[in-house]
Formats: sequence, structure tokens, C-alpha cells
Amino acid sequence: MSYKIMIIEDDKNIARLLGEHIEKYGYEALVAKDFKKILETFEIEKPNLILLDVNLPKFDGYYWCRRIREKSLCPIIFISARDSEMNQVMAIESGADDYITKPFYYEVVLAKIKSQLRRVYGDYAANSQVERILDVEGLLFYPERLQVHFTGKETMLSKKEGDLLDAMMKIYPRVATREELLEKIWDDTTFVDENTLNVNIARLRK
Repeated sequence: MSYKIMIIEDDKNIARLLGEHIEKYGYEALVAKDFKKILETFEIEKPNLILLDVNLPKFDGYYWCRRIREKSLCPIIFISARDSEMNQVMAIESGADDYITKPFYYEVVLAKIKSQLRRVYGDYAANSQVERILDVEGLLFYPERLQVHFTGKETMLSKKEGDLLDAMMKIYPRVATREELLEKIWDDTTFVDENTLNVNIARLRK
């Protein structure tokens, strides 16, 4: 299988060199051209992995990472000159899987790409041949697809909505406390206020 890697980098020289190096190893490189239509390009091209810069025109990489995470679990690796700990924390909080600082070694980039592809699509993928399905009182939830089926209707969830539903269905019939949901979904209750949880639960109920 030839994996498609989407490169979202506004430095044309870096994007070109990354693409050329990736293609040497048998991957298909897709370099984003229109930085106003990153999400549209992602949905059309359906890449297997994304290399994403932080500093981009109009909206930054954190914004696009969050938008993509609402649609997909596709691996996202940030590549950025911002090397502070806070920038890396922000990337992970936005849904990134890894973070590489510039200047970088191509060998490190390729190693991290291979690791993420193995984890999600290859030898390390959990139950890669069997799709996980949660069933509670006739409500079917497909976590990998973020898809819900109930009374003949099909609904797509955002990543956070899916995480919330996954956490609640796993412990049914026990009712999850607010603290448990905050800990399960955001790992650290100090980083997210209750209003954020309220908004996501309200969306899920709809």
C-alpha cells in the first residue's frame, strides 16, 4: 500500500524538499497549496498522515489540527521552528500525535512517519482487522468512524463528542461523574473548565 502524506507548510522550499524526500521512500507526497482550504483539501484527498507547520497564513496549525480532529483520527505530526515546551503542549492539546522541531533531520521525520503509520494502519494497530462497535440499548457507536446509529438514523460526531460517548458507554449502566469525564477526555482537569464539558455534552445530546 502506498500511503499519502499531506504536507501543510508555507515555506515552499521546505515543503518541496520534504515531499521529495518522502517520495524517495515510496510515499505519495501531497503539498497543500491553498491555506484557506486546508480542511476541504483534507476531505477530498483523504491522506493517511499529515505533516503540519504551526506558522501558517490566516489560521495557524493548531486551528487546522483541531478542525481535522473533528473529522478524523488521521495521524498529525507538527514540524515547527517553535521549540518551547508550551508550543508542544498546545500541539498535543489540539490533537497532534507528535512534534518535531526545526531544523530537523530527514531520518527523524521518516522514522516518526513510519512509527505513526505502523501504529494506526500496520502491525501495531489495535484490532486492525476488526472494527470496534459499542452497543447500549440499541444505540450503536463505531469509535473509529465516529459514527452513531440509532432508530434507523446515522449521525457523525466530532472527536471530543466521540470520546465522551465512548467513555460513557464503556461504564454503562453506571453514570459517569463530571470529574471522570474531564479526566478521561482531557487528562488533566485543571486545563479545561466545566463550560467546555457542558458545550460538548449539549452537542452530544442533540
